Amino acid sequence: MSNGLRSHGGFRHLRSFQVAEIIYDGTVTFCERLVDKRSRTHDQMVQAARSGRQNIAEGSRASATSSQTELRLVNVARASLDELLLDFEDYLRQRDLPQWGKDDPAARQVRAVGSTNHPAADAYAPWLAHPEPAVGANALICLIHQANYLLDRQVAALERQFIEEGGSSERLHVARLQERERQRQRNQTDRTDRLCPACGRPMILRTARQGPYAGGQFWGCSGFPDCRAIQPAS
Repeated sequence: MSNGLRSHGGFRHLRSFQVAEIIYDGTVTFCERLVDKRSRTHDQMVQAARSGRQNIAEGSRASATSSQTELRLVNVARASLDELLLDFEDYLRQRDLPQWGKDDPAARQVRAVGSTNHPAADAYAPWLAHPEPAVGANALICLIHQANYLLDRQVAALERQFIEEGGSSERLHVARLQERERQRQRNQTDRTDRLCPACGRPMILRTARQGPYAGGQFWGCSGFPDCRAIQPAS
């Protein structure tokens, strides 16, 4: 029987994480080749790319204990990738390099790779390792748009789940209530019409926890400890 609690972790299987990791590695390589390592822009772009990946992973890890934390971290990942998107657009604009439109053939080719099931990073190498800076920047812009689309869907699903199921504290409360109900039903099945010979209250089937008869069953008065009458289980 399900206890109402969600599994957590498993972020490496999330498509959003996989795309964010390709973006992170691609950004590091791009900045090492084409952005001044002494500039703030270099560090900001690498950190934004890393934040996008890391916050998706941290959100997944936090899912078992706090749905609100998971949702917040996924939104942070989304914001970090938006920041990185602007940096790549700035890079192209400030150097008078062309930015691909949505229907540009090259943009369609990059999107086509992303439409397959979990493509490896090597599948994007023709663009990310291209000697022309505009090609690498544009390919990373396409990947960021793809990651943002996936994160938007992820956020919407988390919000819907939170509304329908509540947060982790609510699920824990439900799990506790379910366990109490199971214990109540178990106690009811242990009851009988047998009445205590000393006080007349119902007898309950119990299991000895210690002593020479540990593990054995016996009938004990439901009025214990006020009444300590017992009878053998036979």
